[in-house]
Amino acid sequence: MALQPAAGARDLHPREVDSNRRLCDQLAEVYRLWGYQEVAPPTIERLDTLEAGGAIDANALIRLAAGEPLGLRPELTASIARAAGTRLAARPRPLRLWACGSIYRSVAGEGGGRRISEELQSGVELLGVPSAAADGELMHLLLAAAATLGLRREHAPTLLVGHHGLLDRLLEEVPTLQRPAVRRALTDLDALALTALPLPEALRRRLAALLALRGEPAAVLYQLEQWLGPVDLLDSLAATLEGVADACRAQGLRLQLDPTFQPHFDLYDGLVLKLVCQGADAPVAIASGGRYDALVGRFSSDPERAAGTGFAFAVETIRELLDAHTAQESAPGPWLVAATAAAGLRAALGRMAELHAGGEAAELCVEACPDRATAEERARERGCRGAQWIAA
Repeated sequence: MALQPAAGARDLHPREVDSNRRLCDQLAEVYRLWGYQEVAPPTIERLDTLEAGGAIDANALIRLAAGEPLGLRPELTASIARAAGTRLAARPRPLRLWACGSIYRSVAGEGGGRRISEELQSGVELLGVPSAAADGELMHLLLAAAATLGLRREHAPTLLVGHHGLLDRLLEEVPTLQRPAVRRALTDLDALALTALPLPEALRRRLAALLALRGEPAAVLYQLEQWLGPVDLLDSLAATLEGVADACRAQGLRLQLDPTFQPHFDLYDGLVLKLVCQGADAPVAIASGGRYDALVGRFSSDPERAAGTGFAFAVETIRELLDAHTAQESAPGPWLVAATAAAGLRAALGRMAELHAGGEAAELCVEACPDRATAEERARERGCRGAQWIAA
């Protein structure tokens, strides 16, 4: 009999579960304040939905043995976009939705094999608004939610922003056959791969400069305008970033524009973003998302409604980032209700009912305790906040 969980899966102990739930509740409260409503997308979906028109790598999907092609969701967005275009199609736009749940992915393991990765996510989707106003709302909501997490100066939080369309414009000078390889080299930050490509030397120097271009938005936008000239996309992106700059500064959060930044999944076709913090050993991404109009269009018969943008927080990554501090802030344990043999079980259950009625957690000591000292010792052993001892 196997005594360990499957590779990629984890057993969570009560404190970790409690921390996950608390983080999810904090984020959900922010979503509700902004007018977002909760939905519950299914864990199991048809593969054509999960693949999102080829945007999700088929190798990342976990397929199920069933009478039709089914799999476990690798993210929440595609399922919500499908529901928005079907069961929620008659509802007025914009649709403001949020969801929380586990996602499942197949990832490369050691030795070339595959293993299953299970993660807990909490995020929002804003559907039906094609304008940059939705991008601005999304970023402000992300900042408002992040402000509840308890991030500190040493985490050096950075909001990394890119744009799929901007990268397309920057690659227009690259020969068509070379564009996929160039895009891959840029998004993977692979200078060696870029050097190895058969490109004109002037173009190679431009791409090498682009690979190193990231930082304060105004400076990056200025350089991009030198290359592209005045284009509407740059003006729109500048306005969106300027709109959140003050909020970022107020939270001590760095705002960085990176023209080559693209998410892991090829799901997005507009603005993309990632919230990164400094972990104990390396930077970690605690949230990511962006605009996915084409995905919404797959499930919508109305072109004017084919617009969507959203983000998701990686709840367990946040918990691990804050673990040393959230442990100190955890809710106190339950009371241990104990009684002497003479007082009996009935008296102990009565005291528990009184505590529960007052909103306080309490658990029963099933063995009789002859004195208060014994009851307190058993409470300490069980991690309880103290003992409620009942004498005869």
